[in-house]
Amino acid sequence: METNEKMNISRRGFLKTAALVGTALAVQPTINKVKAANAAAGGEKALKKKGMQYRTLGTGKAAMEVSALGFGVMGMTYNRSQHPDKVQCIRLVHEAIDRGVTLFDTAIVYGPLNNEELAGEALAPYKGRVNVTTKFGHEVVNGKTTGRQDSRPETIRRYCEGSLKRLGVDSLALFYQHRFDPNVPVEDVAGTIADLIKEGKVQRWGMCEVAPETIRKAHAVCPLTAIQSEYHLMHRLVEENGVLDVCRELGIGFVPYSPLNRGFLGGNINEYTQFDPNNDNRQTLPRFQPEAIRMNTRIVNALQAFGRTRGMTSAQVALGWLLQKAPWIVPIPGTTKLSHLEENLRTLDFSLLADEWKQLEDEVAKIPVVGNRYNAEQQRQVGY
Repeated sequence: METNEKMNISRRGFLKTAALVGTALAVQPTINKVKAANAAAGGEKALKKKGMQYRTLGTGKAAMEVSALGFGVMGMTYNRSQHPDKVQCIRLVHEAIDRGVTLFDTAIVYGPLNNEELAGEALAPYKGRVNVTTKFGHEVVNGKTTGRQDSRPETIRRYCEGSLKRLGVDSLALFYQHRFDPNVPVEDVAGTIADLIKEGKVQRWGMCEVAPETIRKAHAVCPLTAIQSEYHLMHRLVEENGVLDVCRELGIGFVPYSPLNRGFLGGNINEYTQFDPNNDNRQTLPRFQPEAIRMNTRIVNALQAFGRTRGMTSAQVALGWLLQKAPWIVPIPGTTKLSHLEENLRTLDFSLLADEWKQLEDEVAKIPVVGNRYNAEQQRQVGY
């Protein structure tokens, strides 16, 4: 890609460039059931090809090797306004696999249910050669969310069976607790997952948006592979509240969701953007109100200015900043566009010095973030 300063590099104008080569087909099976599935799909003998970097989430028996960038499936059906039809979405997932992506993220509550179904159908031809992670915890009754949490052992088991069916797998590669349930001791949740691992229905587990002390309690019962929380240049709370520190200490991986702040850091959203009132939660978030968007665009401008002299888009700058924070961090940006997929993956081609990233942090730190990331109802579900 040219680095001519006269180019107006933006996410919307990002053109298709040289595709990353190859696909990563290696999964580390930990139970006989998964080994059998891998052998049937040829996964045992799959070779990594050049063109994709890999990272390891977790350590020991909880370790899972994945592509350095994953793929968030959520926006293909849920909370991100209009989206292509199922055929186009499946085609894009296959394009991601062709470029080496091996980590795909979904959840029961996305849809609800239909996002898991889409992921299951899209990944079926690659069974045993890629990892799909999903999440339990948000209560879903008769296909609708209730706004409550339910992580009782019997509910976890029921959700596990449903996810196995919708994803079309014999064992869940990684099963996250989506949100902390204050009514169920975390030790009981971890113990239930440990039993499911012994039974071969789950291989590894993780937690989302939880405090360091909760992570310690859970990890002591059943080792965690990954913690998933929002993390990007406009939301760095995990650096301050000890979550990243405890992950580093215990050897737990970290998966930033919304690494582009729900698309905002890619530069495509402005104060006039219209969000689908029936399928986009951004319209309910304080940070995505017109005045907040107008003020926060200064942060996008800072990323664009930083990237312009380095041949990077603001999205690539945002993802690159996360990747250089630690080798056990694996962001999961989502998209419905091939050009954005390629743009995101091209982030791995860039290598900047630590001083350059510090320069970026200092510039962004001068700009106050306007608006909270969640409304009051959603914030109450965060386990901090």
